[in-house]
Amino acid sequence: MWSACSAHEREVKTPLGRNEVNPNKPDKDGQTPFCRAAWNGHGHEGVVKALLGRDDVSPNKRGGLCQTPLSWAPWGGHQGVVKILLEQGLS
Repeated sequence: MWSACSAHEREVKTPLGRNEVNPNKPDKDGQTPFCRAAWNGHGHEGVVKALLGRDDVSPNKRGGLCQTPLSWAPWGGHQGVVKILLEQGLS
């Protein structure tokens, strides 16, 4: 989760390379790493791409407030993340 909140793609790729890491596990607030990365947005394009690169990531999974990553990204004006999500056909 902390890696997804950072804007450091390398910090995300290391744990994502481990099979025992669950990239869909929500935090105490019910937010998934993908939701956190989309919410933090600016500078997180690489993080979002790294998360999308793993087959078991659920990019449309709703977080604690029933928001999808695509609904979080525009709140902060994170156009780069919105563009990536829309190119993936996410809703």
